[in-house]
Amino acid sequence: MPEQPQIRVSDRERDVAAHRLQDGFAEGRLDDEEFDQRMRAALTARTGAELDVLTRDLPAATLAPAVSHATAGPRPSGRAIAYKGPLRRAGRWRVPERFTSVVYKGSGVLDLRAAELSGPVTTLRVISYKSRTDVLVPPGIRVELDGVGVTKGWSAEEALDTALPPDAPVVRVRGIGYKGTIEVSTKPHGAAGEDRLSLPA
Repeated sequence: MPEQPQIRVSDRERDVAAHRLQDGFAEGRLDDEEFDQRMRAALTARTGAELDVLTRDLPAATLAPAVSHATAGPRPSGRAIAYKGPLRRAGRWRVPERFTSVVYKGSGVLDLRAAELSGPVTTLRVISYKSRTDVLVPPGIRVELDGVGVTKGWSAEEALDTALPPDAPVVRVRGIGYKGTIEVSTKPHGAAGEDRLSLPA
């Protein structure tokens, strides 16, 4: 009997696998490198067997998209401020459609890799005064960079993802830097193989 060809997976099945990977990362089951590699592989998988390899050592998850557009639950806070100290948002947190972070003589991390986005377009207003702020995004997100008094490097599509579907979630980073740095990447600062976009002051 000839071998039956494997059925190609749908975008929905890729989303479910990506959601399981996000949960595994948020729970500490995957480190940064494993999460990054598996997410990229999940977004480009063609068959169910390829997805099974990526998730078979993780607990089963409910059917939900990798980036869900929440409509219920308490409204997330739209602002975070750090004065001469650290600001960190990471793990499984709900990101409002508009979020502002202000870091004054400190350090900031906005980690969206396991976050729940409230809508298809998320706008981050990032203000960094004599500080460094890192914005971490998972593969599969279209990133748009802009700012006042800052310069824009190469395009997000060239730096983070070369082929995204038209309905890919969008994160818009509006940076205002004064003697500081705002950096968007898929991995923590200094990680091997880091893909990043910088907005230097």
